[in-house]
Amino acid sequence: MKLHELSPVEGSKKSAKRIGRGHGSGWGKTSGKGHKGQKARSGSGMRLGFEGGQMPLQRRIPKRGFNNIFAKKVVAINLGTLNKFEDGAVVDIAALTEKGIVKNSFDSVKILSNGTITKKLTVKANAFSKGAVAKIEAAGGKTEVV
Repeated sequence: MKLHELSPVEGSKKSAKRIGRGHGSGWGKTSGKGHKGQKARSGSGMRLGFEGGQMPLQRRIPKRGFNNIFAKKVVAINLGTLNKFEDGAVVDIAALTEKGIVKNSFDSVKILSNGTITKKLTVKANAFSKGAVAKIEAAGGKTEVV
């Protein structure tokens, strides 16, 4: 197969609707806009959510809740998740990101005691729960607050 022999799949390419090109085309005269009215005028195009001057739905419905823009995003990681690492590994934020356990958008990482840890790891994180520290040290590992 050569580049000049390539063609798109049958039915995947559709020619644009050419409006305003005479009544024989089927899209002449009013060009599919009907007779008069706001949507028939040139430059018409209402913004998203416009309801003809009626109070829009997004303004009729009451506001709910509160979004604190100063809140810190803390990523919680269960101890059982850390078993993905090899025995004796150093687990820090970079290693967690590399394994795909945490994404980049966060302020701090906290290790929680859910699950069991079977490997001897050195864990570096922003915070630990008391139970997580006890389980990591019981397995022979170390904890370090960054």
